[in-house]
This record gives sequence, structure tokens and C-alpha cells, in this order.
Amino acid sequence: KGQRCLLNVSNTKVYKNAHHSLGRLCFQSPQTLEKTTSVQISSAGQLPPHFSSWNPQIVRCFHTSPSFQAAPVPLFWIIVKPVQKLVAIILGRSIRKWWKALPPNKRELLKESARKNKWKILLGVSSLGVLFVVFYFTHLEETPITGRARLLVFGKEHFRELSQLEYDMWMEKFKDKMLPETDARFQVVERVVGHLSESSKDIPQVSALKWVIHVVDEPEINAFVLPNGEVFVFTGLLNAVSDIHQLSFILGHEIAHAVLEHAAEKASLVHFLDFLSLIFLTVIWAICPRDSLAVVGQWIQSKLLEFMFDRPYSRTLEAEADKVGLQFAAKACVDVRASSVFWQQLELAETIQGQPKLPEWLSTHPSHENRAEHLDRLIPEALKIRESCNCPSLSGPDPRLVFKLTMQQFLDSSEDQEPPNSTKQDLSKPKRDFPHA
Repeated sequence: KGQRCLLNVSNTKVYKNAHHSLGRLCFQSPQTLEKTTSVQISSAGQLPPHFSSWNPQIVRCFHTSPSFQAAPVPLFWIIVKPVQKLVAIILGRSIRKWWKALPPNKRELLKESARKNKWKILLGVSSLGVLFVVFYFTHLEETPITGRARLLVFGKEHFRELSQLEYDMWMEKFKDKMLPETDARFQVVERVVGHLSESSKDIPQVSALKWVIHVVDEPEINAFVLPNGEVFVFTGLLNAVSDIHQLSFILGHEIAHAVLEHAAEKASLVHFLDFLSLIFLTVIWAICPRDSLAVVGQWIQSKLLEFMFDRPYSRTLEAEADKVGLQFAAKACVDVRASSVFWQQLELAETIQGQPKLPEWLSTHPSHENRAEHLDRLIPEALKIRESCNCPSLSGPDPRLVFKLTMQQFLDSSEDQEPPNSTKQDLSKPKRDFPHA
């Protein structure tokens, strides 16, 4: 009841400049038809006419919420964190020097005393471990919407206060690149975000935030949302999407980060792991015979924490934001089938440019291919949500099928243009290596 509909857009081109726009973005309500904003956007699934001419300066890995945006930490912790590490290093180094300065007979006495009191020492260490476990389980909360259990040490109010500081920083950085509210590109983003938030206003975390739009005239394919609802979208992203449905899903993904309070969750995990690592850091500096070995041990410890906990956890949060963002898009009557096509397009663009594919475990984000496959598994459920919201039926072919057929034609035409006697591999031409497509 009262559900607005995001109508399909067809027979238009991907815009390079929204000032020369032909398409139409429509929001339809039961009572009135709101004023529409014109913008050049292609039909679902079609590749942009300038797609093959994308260059590395424009097409790059799509980063949603850079690390500082994704995990801002309380100001006090920012100051205390390096001090704690320095104290642990000094303490460990002092223990090592003290042990080396002891006479051999005193060392033996201490070793003998430790053997006699080993159960007391074990009990003390176990008690410390129990304290950490109790602390962990007493700070577990349920994630909004998904119900996943998570560690939450810092309250969301801390991050909303700090968001103002971060907001001032970004506004200062991009003060000369902000698009005015009269710009068609700004109006498109404003209407999409407004429609997404209006469609999900039954969720308290969505209705509690005031969503403020900022469009930055930068070629980077990027967007992020601060914990206080400040939305930043780069024009490079607007040029990279093929239609309004892809843009709606991406902005839904970013809104999901703020709604799910991923900033507070990520900072809580980092805080907890850093506190645990202080014990190991002290031990490393105490047992290593030389400072150089201690530095190597400290570096190995930091990398183990990063690749075993930090980055996998970031990928988990990204996958969760994809899931919830797809639900937001479905409730807004978006064609959710277009969500996976966006990541296939980025994967194709990187392959055309011959960019090397790094293993996923090295990244804080899932790979484009895995992300598209994950979304494809979620789309049937999202279509059910869309149907339950009394959205109009989807018309036209599946954009995933359109993309697949377009890619097949593109690959066939590139093969036809290849010289018959060519023996060297041309990296500017795509390879037949698109398992997902």
C-alpha cells in the first residue's frame, strides 16, 4: 500500500554527461506522479557505447567504503592504540634485557620456581583467557535485519559523533568538486536514495537517519556512506553503471553499510584483536634474542592478523551489505537482476585492459566474479520480496542474458578482426575467460 514504483528505462544510452540527457527516471505513487529527472541511461544489461574505450584511469576496482570510511574508530582509541603498542614493545624488551643481565644461578632458581608453581601460572593464564571470553560474549549483539551475532564494543553514537569530523574532512577535500543541487546527476542520486529510504522506512535504522547527498565530480568509480547518513557518490560511478537499476543496487549496498552499523562492528573487532595482540607482542620482544628478529616477528604477527581475521571479516561485511542492499532495491521495485551484471562489466573491463587478477584473499572485497555469483544466488529471494511489495511485473529480457549474448557477439567480432597470421597475444583484446558470464 502506498508503494512507489521504479519504472524500467529503455531505448536510451549510457550518459557521459547528464546535462545532455534523454532517459527518464520515474517514481510513481498512488496519488501523484512526482516530477521526473532526465538523465542518459541505457536499457538494462546493455553495454555502454564507450565501454571498449574505457581506460585504466577511469575503470578500476570498485571500492565501496574505503578502509577509513568502513572502520572509523573513537578518537581516544586512535591516540591510545600506538601508545599501547609502544608500551608492549618497551616492556618486552626490558624483560629480555633483565633476563640476560641475571647471573646464571639466579636464572636457574627462577626456572626451578616456575616448574614448582606451573599449575599456579597455568591457572593465572587460564583466568586471563576466561576474562577475554567473558568480555567477548557479554558484548555480542544481533545485527539489524540479518540477525547475525557480532561483537560490538563501541556504540553507534560514538561513530555518528566522529562522522561529523570525517564529513568535514571530505567536504574540505572535495569542496571545489561538489556538484550543485541543480545538476541532473545530483538530482538522479537524490531521487534514487530518497526512493530507497522511503521504500524501507518500516526499518527503524533506515528511518532514523537523515540521508544527505553529495555528488563529487571525480572519475573514480566509488561511493560510500558515513555512519551519520552522509552519502558521497563519485561521477565515475555514474558513468560506469549501465542503467538506473544498477545504480539503485549500488547505493542500496552503501546504505546497508550504514544501517547495519558495519563501521562500529569493524572497529570493535579491530579493537579486540589489537588488545589480544599486545600480549603476543610483549612475548615476541621478550623472547627474541635481537631487536631485528623481534621486528620481523612483529611484522609476521600483524600480517597473520590481517589475512586471517581482518580481510576475511571485511569480505564478510561486504557480502552482507550486498544481501541487504539487494533487499532494499527489491522493496524499491528495482530490477534486481541487473545487480550482478555491474560486477560482470567491471570484470570484463579489467580483462580487456589486461589487468592482473589478484587472489581474493589479498583483498578486503570479494572478487568481481564471486560477487556476481553471490548476487545471482540471492536474486530469486529478492524477486519474491519485490513481488510481495506489489511491484509491477518485470518487462523485457533478463539483463544477465542480454549481457551474455552481447559478450558473445563482442568476442566473436574481436576474433573476426584478428589477423590470421598473428601469433602474439594482444592484451588489449578480451580472452574467452568469463566463467560466470
